[in-house]
Amino acid sequence: MSFRLTSFPKLSLLLPLAALTGAVNVFAFAPYGLWPVQLLTLALFVFCLIRVPAIKHGALLGWAYGFGWVAHGVYWIYISLHDFGALPGWLAALAVALLAAIMGLYMAIGTAAALWLRRRWSASPLLFALAIFPALWALTEWLRGWLFTGFPWLISGYAHTAGPLAGYAPLVGVYGIGGISALIAGCLALLPRHKAPAMAAVLVLAAGLGLHQLNWTAPHGKPISVRLLQGNVPQEEKFDNAQIVNSLRLYIDMIRSAPADLIATPETAIPILQTQLPPDYIPALAEFARQSGSHIALGIPYIDGPERYSNSVVGISPQTEDRSYRYDKQHLVPFGEFVPLGFRWFVDMMNIPLGDFTRGAVVQAPFAVKDQWVLPNICYEDLFGEEIAGQLAATRAAGKPTATLLLNMSNIAWFGNTIALPQHLQISQMRSLETGRPMLRATNTGATAVIDPHGVVRTRLVPYSRDALAIAVQGYSGTTPYILLGNRLMLALALSMLAASWWWCGRKARRQP
Repeated sequence: MSFRLTSFPKLSLLLPLAALTGAVNVFAFAPYGLWPVQLLTLALFVFCLIRVPAIKHGALLGWAYGFGWVAHGVYWIYISLHDFGALPGWLAALAVALLAAIMGLYMAIGTAAALWLRRRWSASPLLFALAIFPALWALTEWLRGWLFTGFPWLISGYAHTAGPLAGYAPLVGVYGIGGISALIAGCLALLPRHKAPAMAAVLVLAAGLGLHQLNWTAPHGKPISVRLLQGNVPQEEKFDNAQIVNSLRLYIDMIRSAPADLIATPETAIPILQTQLPPDYIPALAEFARQSGSHIALGIPYIDGPERYSNSVVGISPQTEDRSYRYDKQHLVPFGEFVPLGFRWFVDMMNIPLGDFTRGAVVQAPFAVKDQWVLPNICYEDLFGEEIAGQLAATRAAGKPTATLLLNMSNIAWFGNTIALPQHLQISQMRSLETGRPMLRATNTGATAVIDPHGVVRTRLVPYSRDALAIAVQGYSGTTPYILLGNRLMLALALSMLAASWWWCGRKARRQP
């Protein structure tokens, strides 16, 4: 049965509709959490692709959908560029639009590839919607997550941290969930002509609910007491000389106000290099740690030599012989933490301090806190689940202590009191789902929170408040399939779907006269 329409609506009407549909898709993510919206908007997109008359038209629709999605979802980048980076308003808006346009190209290329394969293989609408498009969608989002260091913010799988598809996270990760959501969208797009795929979609959702009941990891050791500090230092004042003095006093007072097994500050809570600190600052913290039995994770930029700066976490333990823990951020933010080749002129226009860091090692040891092992990641790094899972897998394979708790230390005050805060919290929820481990979040302005191994936020602080989150947290050990395989299982499944589609279409062609 053919799905081709005798007349296709004008592209001039469909492009704004596709961009609007992409923008509406943002309501599937935090803070709104309307995860069915992601399935419905994508189903509408697939519905149009099934009927599109030309590959180039589908590519344009894909670009418009991606542009609307990213432009609405990350508009808050404008705040960091204009309000805090001192970039002219028109140029900051242009930069956000350019980012959205580039991200839209991924959708355009993925859509064009799917339509080209449909034509090349003479695939039916059924095969296109249930195999070719979902496989290309997952591969496209994965490509967006690593090419040119990657920008996987608002990847479609993040919409499902609290939905039925969350159960698939320990198996195939966020990109795999994106492919599964595309499969369900394809099932919906085939209605009302095909009823069976809709039933398959219900089964996929039900299986996700069942998988979510499985415990891939188990409690390890005894719970530890945790204090997560939220200093609420205004971003526009953070690097002023007067505020630096206030920040040093603020955090040493917050740390020493009460003991805990683990006390964690936000990213760069200490906004100056360790060599610029008063000589007695770190010794005072070490003395508090020794007397109280506390372990301190301190966010501070570190210098190791000329032009060698690291965005680091320094660990201070109560044992006098063990004060040398350090974690260096290894996945840096383009323009904010390193300068991409050829863009020095753009970075020089902005007023962003400490903007060219050195990368840390890919695999770094966790921080020992009693009988728990805490693996830090700094701000943007928790967007890359395969890297966190890779660290867990590497230490396990080497027979070394493997993290039982994850700790994200962030400062996203750069983006104001916007949807960036709950979006980042949702990203951390996905990391807990993928690894089966709690995630602790210590942030400057929010969202400071504790997430359990099932991705549920157990407690959090009010954003833009100065407070400390005190709670007992149980560590977890064990492995999920995602820790062992990373994105390889998702890639294998996507490529297998394409191979099976090619075989089926070839078999069908050989049977024809």
